[in-house]
Amino acid sequence: MDPVVILLLVAVLVVVFLVASTVRIVPQARRYNIERFGRYRRTLQPGLNLVLPVADRINTKLDVREQVYSSDPRPVITEDNLVVNIDTVLYYQITDPRAAAYEVADYLQAIDQLTVTTLRNVIGSMDLEETLTSREEINSRLRAVLDDATGKWGIRVNRVEIKAIDPPHTIKEAMEKQMRAERDKRAAILHAEGERQAKILTAEGTKQKDILEAQGTQQAMILRADGEAKAVELVFQAVHRNNADAKVLAYKYLETLPHLAGSDNNTFWVIPGELTEAIRTVTRAFGDQSTTEPAGPASPGEAATAADDDMSGASRIPQLGAGSTVSLDAATAADEAEKQAAAAVSDAKAEAEAAKSSQVPRRGRASGD
Repeated sequence: MDPVVILLLVAVLVVVFLVASTVRIVPQARRYNIERFGRYRRTLQPGLNLVLPVADRINTKLDVREQVYSSDPRPVITEDNLVVNIDTVLYYQITDPRAAAYEVADYLQAIDQLTVTTLRNVIGSMDLEETLTSREEINSRLRAVLDDATGKWGIRVNRVEIKAIDPPHTIKEAMEKQMRAERDKRAAILHAEGERQAKILTAEGTKQKDILEAQGTQQAMILRADGEAKAVELVFQAVHRNNADAKVLAYKYLETLPHLAGSDNNTFWVIPGELTEAIRTVTRAFGDQSTTEPAGPASPGEAATAADDDMSGASRIPQLGAGSTVSLDAATAADEAEKQAAAAVSDAKAEAEAAKSSQVPRRGRASGD
């Protein structure tokens, strides 16, 4: 091969190598630290950059986006001498690529160890109860300490979060028992409040029911009494309007006697004491109607007795003097009225006994069935 051609090929290869070594393309959100002969020269920005092919070299490639770092559970002792395991999550961002590359050897390890020591200082001044309920305060104190320490490393800590706080197993069991007891207590209180409200409402309902029933009974009694009063008043007005005398009333009294034993529920009945007085009144009425001849002259005592009878009414029993006489027809009428009354009483008794005897077989058949 011709030496000239070989030289040209070598020259082309050298030019290609030099061009490739000179041009550096940096992606977005990336930063490259350039060293020239082992010394920091500059930081390449995103885009096309030119460097010396032999003198300059890339030392570190850094990502300036916000990063998330989750640490492993670390044991921490609380103020009441309980060991708890705490997991943390760290959100950070590189703000100065030169400081992140040259001010600290491993910034992730440095942040992790700083987080652990800060946690132990913060948690060591709190008891378990306060540790479990003060996560926001712990996060704020951690972020303040880490942001102050990592500022010279070219790193900004945006957020620190406690992911989990795991107390010992025995403490977990005690806490579960305490929470269960609190829930049972609240449930018992709510149950008691419900029963109290139910009893109050039931008592109020019973009270209102009794009041309404009493008012209804009162109104019914008032209406019933008004009805009975009006009925008595109408009967009284009808009697007085028709001008009924004692004879008619006595006859109606005797006519009502047979109905006393008409009910099936009556096992015995009583003859009123006014029966003889009513019979005498009817007898006297029949005697006055059946007399065809006028009575003989009466003595002065008989005239006085008759005047007293007229003044007291027809229902009063006549007083007979020693020398007074009663017509034979009047005595016969009185005996006849007494017999009729006795017959009416006997018929009423017979009807009552017949009704009673007719009910006994019926009841026996009902019980046998």
